[in-house]
Amino acid sequence: MNDQNQSKPKQRPEETPKTVLGGTSAAKSSSGWKNLFAKRWVSPAIFMAAAAIIVTLMWIYQGADQTSPTTGKAVTTEDSKEGTTETQGKGEDAVEVIAGNESIKWPLADRAALQVELPFYDEKASDEEREAALVQVGETFSAHMGIDFVDPSGKTFDVLAALSGKVTYVKAEPTNGNVIEITHAGGLVTVYQSVTDVAVEVGDDVTQGTVIAKAGRNDLERDLGIHLHYETRSNGKPVNPSSLITE
Repeated sequence: MNDQNQSKPKQRPEETPKTVLGGTSAAKSSSGWKNLFAKRWVSPAIFMAAAAIIVTLMWIYQGADQTSPTTGKAVTTEDSKEGTTETQGKGEDAVEVIAGNESIKWPLADRAALQVELPFYDEKASDEEREAALVQVGETFSAHMGIDFVDPSGKTFDVLAALSGKVTYVKAEPTNGNVIEITHAGGLVTVYQSVTDVAVEVGDDVTQGTVIAKAGRNDLERDLGIHLHYETRSNGKPVNPSSLITE
């Protein structure tokens, strides 16, 4: 009996089949994606969603970029220390300047005795007027961002402060000749180029009508002879000086 029992082979328990982790779930997932992409509406929906995201990003980028200042094609014919400037015309772009009880005036003792040799370039003016306000520098035509006054007799004349303010810049520049800048209330700056016999210094407080220099010459507009190049800038942007005169 004992021999028979010992000769019988022991039965091994059946091994439980092994399962590869993730195998079943991966197969189901792969099959699910295939079924999803097989539907006709899926691809167009993905394309439209991607397009919407791209358009949104472009809109956000453009909106942020609008805070950057833009520079017009027209440039000043007389190089200032600030470089290229933008053009501004009359109408809604004009700025009425009043400092205390003062209104800005022409920087001239006798405006009627002088003539405008080169006007301000106004983008809203007629073709003929815009053409008259272009200056040729080499092979390039540039917009004139000020007004040039001359005495018909070719003589010099006094240059006055157009408005009370503080002298913030005085320098002899290579092409523009002597340059004076006076800063006024409200972000207005008046600029006087091509002058001689400069009578002010940086830091001086000047009152309206004070003689600050005399009309002179410069290399950039040597064909004009003795003249005054006069500019007005509001917060750094050129403004037609004529649009500020209230008298």
